Amino acid sequence: MTTDGTPATGNPPVTARAATGDRGFRKVREGLVISDKMAKTVVVAVEDRVQHPLYGKTIRRTKKVKAHDENSTTGVGDRVLLMETRPLSATKRWRVVEVLEKAK
Repeated sequence: MTTDGTPATGNPPVTARAATGDRGFRKVREGLVISDKMAKTVVVAVEDRVQHPLYGKTIRRTKKVKAHDENSTTGVGDRVLLMETRPLSATKRWRVVEVLEKAK
């Protein structure tokens, strides 16, 4: 973190304003669908690039999250945009906003 609170990568945190102004800011992430075997749920690998605090090398960190896909439109290999939401199940806290790129 730098002195102004932004991450060491220099990019400000990505947030989105909900359609209704009373909900506050929601995190938005981009990821790759790695599993679509559940009903209305996909597993998405979200990659984050951070700089090592001492050596300065850029490190790729990957986190797997479960996201709600209401219409089951996504498949393995699709690049999707996720938005943070209220807890939908014990492990599901994200929802698919849109499919950015379909798998080839």
